[in-house]
Amino acid sequence: MYFISDTEPHKATGVTIGGKAGNLFRLKELGLPVPHFVVIPWETLRADIPESELITGLLDFFQGTRHFAVRSSAAAEDGAAFSFAGQFESYLCVAPNELAARIGDVRQSAFSERVKAYRKHHGLSDAGGVAVIVQEMVDADAAGVAFGANPLTGNRQQKVINAVSGLGDRLVSGEVNADEFVLEGDAVQSVPADGRQTPALTDGQVRELGQILDSLEKALGQPQDIEFAVRNDQIYLLQTRPITTLKLRPAGNYILWDNSNIIESYPGVTTPLTFSFISKSYEVAYKLFSAYLGVSELVIKKNERVFANTLGFLNGRVYYNLKTWYHMLAMLPGYSINARYMEKMMGVKEPFDIPDSYRLPKGKAWWSIAKMAVQMLFRFRALPRKRREFMQLVEGTITEYKAIPFAEKSADELMHLYLNFERKLLLEWKAPLLNDFFAMIWFGMLQKQCEPFTGGGNPNLHNDLLCGSNDIISVQPVHRSIAIAARIAALPALRDLFVTKNEHAIHETLSASNDPEFAGVKADIDRYIADFGERCVGELKLETISYGQEPARFVKVLKSYVETGITGSQFSGDREEVIRTNAEREIARHLKGKTMGRWKMQLTLRYTRELVSARENLRYERTRAFGIVREIFNYIGKRFYADGLLGNARDIFYLTKEEIFSYIEGTAVTQDMKALVALRQKAFRHYQQLGPLSERFATYGVPYDGNDFFNIDRVEMPEGDLKGVGCSPGRVTGRVRVVTDPAEVSSLNGDILVTTSTDPGWVTLFPGASGIIVERGSLLSHSAIVSREMGKPCIVGVTGLLKSLKTGDEIEMDGSTGIIRTISR
Repeated sequence: MYFISDTEPHKATGVTIGGKAGNLFRLKELGLPVPHFVVIPWETLRADIPESELITGLLDFFQGTRHFAVRSSAAAEDGAAFSFAGQFESYLCVAPNELAARIGDVRQSAFSERVKAYRKHHGLSDAGGVAVIVQEMVDADAAGVAFGANPLTGNRQQKVINAVSGLGDRLVSGEVNADEFVLEGDAVQSVPADGRQTPALTDGQVRELGQILDSLEKALGQPQDIEFAVRNDQIYLLQTRPITTLKLRPAGNYILWDNSNIIESYPGVTTPLTFSFISKSYEVAYKLFSAYLGVSELVIKKNERVFANTLGFLNGRVYYNLKTWYHMLAMLPGYSINARYMEKMMGVKEPFDIPDSYRLPKGKAWWSIAKMAVQMLFRFRALPRKRREFMQLVEGTITEYKAIPFAEKSADELMHLYLNFERKLLLEWKAPLLNDFFAMIWFGMLQKQCEPFTGGGNPNLHNDLLCGSNDIISVQPVHRSIAIAARIAALPALRDLFVTKNEHAIHETLSASNDPEFAGVKADIDRYIADFGERCVGELKLETISYGQEPARFVKVLKSYVETGITGSQFSGDREEVIRTNAEREIARHLKGKTMGRWKMQLTLRYTRELVSARENLRYERTRAFGIVREIFNYIGKRFYADGLLGNARDIFYLTKEEIFSYIEGTAVTQDMKALVALRQKAFRHYQQLGPLSERFATYGVPYDGNDFFNIDRVEMPEGDLKGVGCSPGRVTGRVRVVTDPAEVSSLNGDILVTTSTDPGWVTLFPGASGIIVERGSLLSHSAIVSREMGKPCIVGVTGLLKSLKTGDEIEMDGSTGIIRTISR
């Protein structure tokens, strides 16, 4: 016998039958309906056998069959990696007298130019020929293809089926449009093609195909792509193969990731050292905060893994793990009483599975809430004192550490200095956490109290009331640096130096000069760096080079101010005072004669101003503390480099804190630090090339396996005018300047700054901008607070901003309404 029938798969051993035929035998073994078929192995086809004997044998086997399907079955065809779809010839409705010719055509297609090109493109060898399947042709009422998972999104919860009436060759060739069916659970969603009223399949047939796909996935280990035909309501399977169009979304372990807030602190790609440092810091901080909000020590201890995974690290970028945030929310006493309300407040679209152990009995929950409310009242009253004590602790600890000669310390001594610093300061972060909590509460109360008075065209009245506080430290670097620039511009020799030389030459000249004016400016620069040397772009990332480490970077800022004529007279504070005074008058007009309402507003406004200012000031204390950590690890890197352990001192940032300390202590599992750094640098170069990820997306299973961080959450572009959150009032018209890296921009020259996100270090660009628009952020983000303080129009939270606006576009922005109108492109 020259072929192997569907009833004798054991004869396939030792011969080449190809992937498609092998899959057909599997379908038969599973008891699934497959039309009768035989396989002519490659060894038979290349042997010199009489053609008449082969055809006679086939016709004897298929007695009474009027038409056949003749298909290829190559060695690599219909595999898990490569389908070879459309590369080999296949023929339907073949008459008995055409069998010999069609078998020959399929055999020859294995050597076609397109097959050679396909193999070359995928790096496949030319080994192995093609077997031929001859199958009984089903005179189908309908036919199509079905996928055990959504082939576009990888969603395993959905099955997608495309079908046409009649034979399936019209679907494959594109001759007709297919009806589409999406099966999710037991629900069938059908979209008939071309407006037809009667779809090719019934809902019952769609569900039966779903059951077949489930049984195939269970038997074969992964979702399948099948071809089928329907005759008299009987489904026949014509072939099956794994889905190869994209890596499937894994099942289980649903996590929602979001970086809309944290990107302000950790923009772009962040190194392993920074992530390992901050992940531990966040874990400790949220344990402290949960305890303050009434979560018992026992519950916190039971959920160590929840607190240890508040942050994620995806393609080198820092994200909040909203699943762990939601679990922390569910630990609070109030969750047991009103879970749905708290989920709404959290913005959770798809609730996570919450352990029953989180849910307190209602009586106990009410008691916990009452107790927490009393505790929070006392903590709020004590907050000013706690802030002062924290500031004193920070000042004392930083002063102590700045006096330590790090350059003289060994790696082991530097490690213990860090651990001591962590115990003394980094683990004592209660005051900033509480202040942030109360700032959000009081800010929300102020916004709510102002809502009845915003109908007159000022929707951001609450923002106007916060202008001109004059006690936010983030604005001081701007005023100080502009004052230095004004001093430089007033002296011809200094102005000439700053205009004609680069920042490094300027710094060297100032350091070497004995001229009193030069020395005076150098002293001003030194004092500025002593006070604000850590306030720079990316200031919370340990790998960032601060002004304190490289003063020429600050000189570059001064140079841009001198060149563009930015002087202190531009920021007298008059504009923000006018905005604030007008807002206060509007409130007074609305509350005239309402003693209780006026008292309530004054109290809310007083606490909101105090808390928002303190929030920004406490963030700078965090920056100063991180500056000490940066210095310690910089010197560990220098020590490792001097000892030949690293190729460059700054390679230290490509190692995690745990890897560095385990190497020092003799517990490292990898001793070749240079090789480990090289591996990390290669990965991080790749992350840089990939560009930014989506703001929010979901992963399933292991986050790094089979998940797409870019396309799960596509941004829907708004129609018409762009709209964001107005944070600082003022309407300006100007040219857009899109900035992704502030280090590459010397001055904005009155353009409107447009960017994805900002951190406190961006403040040096604000003076040269006529307005600020940020894709990410909220009313309490740094750019919003500082813009209000400087009287600069500002809009944040603009969906699709960088996809809509390009450098050079002319726009009008309204910092009160948040509306951005394009004038010309």
